[in-house]
Amino acid sequence: MKTNLITKVQDWTDDTLRRLCGRITPEKRLVVILVMFFFFGGMSIYITVSSIYNMGKRDGQQLQIEHLGRLPMEQKDSINQLKIQRNGRITEE
Repeated sequence: MKTNLITKVQDWTDDTLRRLCGRITPEKRLVVILVMFFFFGGMSIYITVSSIYNMGKRDGQQLQIEHLGRLPMEQKDSINQLKIQRNGRITEE
């Protein structure tokens, strides 16, 4: 059902654009295409340059980097790994 609706919308859009573009002369069509090309190209360049220019500017706030401290190491006995802690006492089994 969704694909059928999508197909109908695509067909309607295609027919409408063909009717609108079929009414204008090829010279006017070329002018419309060039105007759209320069408009969208200019907007693309503006957004790119604006993004690069404003990169890192956040109302005077800068990214703060903190150094990580040492991670606590687990204290394991590497010699005898069979030590079990019971009631606060370490016993060997």
